[in-house]
Amino acid sequence: MIQFLDQNFSQLNHFLTKDTYSRIFILVDENTHENCLPILLGNLETSTEIEILEIEAGEEMKNIQTAIHLWEILTEMHADRKALIVNLGGGVVTDMGGFVAATYKRGISFINVPTTLLAMCDASIGGKTGIDLMHYKNMVGTFSLPEHIFVYPSFLSTLPSDQLLSGFAEMLKHGLIADKNHWNSLTQISDLDAENIIPHVKRSMEIKQNVVDKDFHEENIRKTLNFGHTIGHSLESLFLEDNTPILHGEAVALGMICETYLSKLENLISEEQSETIIKGIRSKFSTIDISKYSNEAIVAILVNDKKNSNSNINFSLLHCIGAAVFNHQCQTENIVKSLNYYRNLCNN
Repeated sequence: MIQFLDQNFSQLNHFLTKDTYSRIFILVDENTHENCLPILLGNLETSTEIEILEIEAGEEMKNIQTAIHLWEILTEMHADRKALIVNLGGGVVTDMGGFVAATYKRGISFINVPTTLLAMCDASIGGKTGIDLMHYKNMVGTFSLPEHIFVYPSFLSTLPSDQLLSGFAEMLKHGLIADKNHWNSLTQISDLDAENIIPHVKRSMEIKQNVVDKDFHEENIRKTLNFGHTIGHSLESLFLEDNTPILHGEAVALGMICETYLSKLENLISEEQSETIIKGIRSKFSTIDISKYSNEAIVAILVNDKKNSNSNINFSLLHCIGAAVFNHQCQTENIVKSLNYYRNLCNN
């Protein structure tokens, strides 16, 4: 269940009275520790003992070593199965905290309090938890739903512009796969600041939640949420391997451009709509230089994508603005053409 918090966090406080938790562990990174934790603690009304767990910020921390570190701390602090983990942060915190909670003592309760646009509209919803393995994104994880998701949109005012833009990519994706009106509203925003984005957050969250409700274990329609992520994750993984990570939203925007063009090459979408979409994405996102990565290296990552089966590369692509298809297997020749198309955009 998703609830938007008022200024006093009364919804969260009411939730905490409904169960008897032995202890509350709040997971933060250094950014949310400084900018968001004081607000949360200042509004919590509970007599339950609270402990703070902190990890370093960044995708590179979403690994098994960090998970082990948190498991060890929970064990040393004698956390039992009645403990509650509160994930206060962005996508890394909600992914990591959910994974640790789902696996510690075979599962303890957790809630998400997303603090970034990416976490609000995407990572905190749907019960996907996980960590990266080597340089592969989200290769180890679980489907484990949080007990609740509490959203405090004012946290967005603490974000730098690049983090807002990162989350905005997922919002654009929601419009492209499910709601043309949402896409149109988002592309008409001229100044991407928190004030202008907040009115559209609820609709993006609704789109993702509606898809997840129909297909929790990603057997069919939930796969449409992967639009932009097949190629996007492959490039994100390569940049991560090189210790030059790019933001998830930057990778998704890159992937959506490639996969929109790929949709056209596969005769799923008209050239006119393809150009409209790519123009809309490029009006918000700069292109990223991927010239150092060969097509062979990118395709090799694609082959190992966790969504594939029988060595086939499965894509979620667009049928039109507001509708997507899934489990579409593309010719490698067209995948390469879409990558080369993106490279040409970088040079123009």
